Amino acid sequence: MLFIFNIDYYCKLTLFEDILCVELKSIDGLLPIHDAILLTYMKMLKKPKGVLINFNCVNIFKEGQKTLVNELFALLPNE
Repeated sequence: MLFIFNIDYYCKLTLFEDILCVELKSIDGLLPIHDAILLTYMKMLKKPKGVLINFNCVNIFKEGQKTLVNELFALLPNE
């Protein structure tokens, strides 16, 4: 199940399989406030894992992504 929410003009919040929350941005650089915003979304939506992706960079894999987890991550079953 896929849900897309428009948060504002430069980011989108997407939810995958009731586990992963993905926030897409295109900004000059990721700041600690962006981590806090994603962690807040994860807490409100009760999602254990979040990925923050910034498309305004040279290499998305090296400098444009960040993975965050919260206390719900420890409750996931081990596979």
